[in-house]
Amino acid sequence: QVRLVESGGGLVQAGGSLRLSCAASGRTFNTYAMGWFRQAPGKEREFAGAISRSGSTTVYADSVKDRFTISRDNAKNTVYLQMNSLKPEDTAIFYCAALRSYIDHETIESWGQGTQVTVSS
Repeated sequence: QVRLVESGGGLVQAGGSLRLSCAASGRTFNTYAMGWFRQAPGKEREFAGAISRSGSTTVYADSVKDRFTISRDNAKNTVYLQMNSLKPEDTAIFYCAALRSYIDHETIESWGQGTQVTVSS
């Protein structure tokens, strides 16, 4: 099982940007699709986006489309989430996850511990 560690969260003003990173341990990183999820206070965890094993295909939730970009560097065993035009409603704990497929957002192979993103108005 792959171990995932997120970093890059913090406090940012509305309209600002942040880039989250998720570093994976092990040699099997490129056998997983990767996803980003988020959980806002008092709400259930929700899917934000995912990227295929090769990085050639990405999918996003409508709420983040055109603002968030997922990328990965298989040589560095790392997946990234670039977040632009942040809104206060983006405030959440962000989690990366190893997925069986970038189109299957429910079969989670492994979760990271999460990183807090807070967007002030």
